[in-house]
This record gives sequence, C-alpha cells and structure tokens, in this order.
Amino acid sequence: MNGLGDLIGELCKAAFPIPEESYAGNPDSAVAICTLSSIGLLRQIANSPEILDRVAVAGRLFSENKGIDSLVRHVNSHKKIRTIIVCGKEVPGHRAGHSLMALHKNGIGDGHNNNNKRIIGSSSPEPYLTVTKHEVAYFQNEVALVDRIGSTDLGLIKKLVQ
Repeated sequence: MNGLGDLIGELCKAAFPIPEESYAGNPDSAVAICTLSSIGLLRQIANSPEILDRVAVAGRLFSENKGIDSLVRHVNSHKKIRTIIVCGKEVPGHRAGHSLMALHKNGIGDGHNNNNKRIIGSSSPEPYLTVTKHEVAYFQNEVALVDRIGSTDLGLIKKLVQ
C-alpha cells in the first residue's frame, strides 16, 4: 500500500476498532472457515459445537492485502488445513473474498514498490501482498477453496462441514 493508504488504514483502526477474531476448533481437522466481514456469522459458528468441532479454525477476512497475507501464512504454517470454506458478506469496496479467489486461481505478479506483489485478476483497490511466490504456490496447490461468498446460512455451513 502507499503511505496515504497506510495512514487512512491506521486512522480507521483507531476510529472504528474491529477486534481480530478467530476461533480454534479441532486441530486435527483439514477444514477452515473464513466468514469475510460477517462477524455475526463467525460468532454463530463459534457458538456451534457441531461446526467448531469439525473445523480447525474459523475466522474473518476484511482486507485484500494484509488479511490475505495472514491467511496464506496461516495455511502455510498449519499444513493440515486443506479446505477453506469462504462465506459471509464482502466488505464493500475491498472485495477480499474476490481477491482471495483470484489469488488462488491466478497467483501474484512480480513485485513493485516495496516488493509487494499484485494479485493477478483482482479488482480490489489495494491487492498487493508481501507473501512469497512459494507461499502462494503452496496455497494454490494444497488448499481447496469452497466459494460460498455472500452466504450467511449457518445450516449450509453445517452441511459443508459434515
């Protein structure tokens, strides 16, 4: 991101604090859930033993850059995760779910400014990552994404994790 974008991001964090939330589930599970900006859905999942007992982790994803960097690094360091269910509502303007799908399909280009690499095919405003091409390749080759972007149906999620 550029300096102005970083500054605006820091101001937003101070003015509108959003807790970083993720919930650990079954460490032997190969499934994770990403609820995008749907914090209410994430809390429903956290309070649903029949879901949380079947997934390694459930968390949210707000940004098309630092958030995706964190997600890719997490799956690279937790090799048991093989499937991520991507559900919930997109953050308007950021489209982190769209960028995550584009990254999985297309990868990243070569670095520019500060060695950040652009997600190929993303229409998000700042789809620049700091993860390595090796980390992205692992994510693309070893992890399947289940695209349920827009869905906040807890019943559907229960069916997907059974």
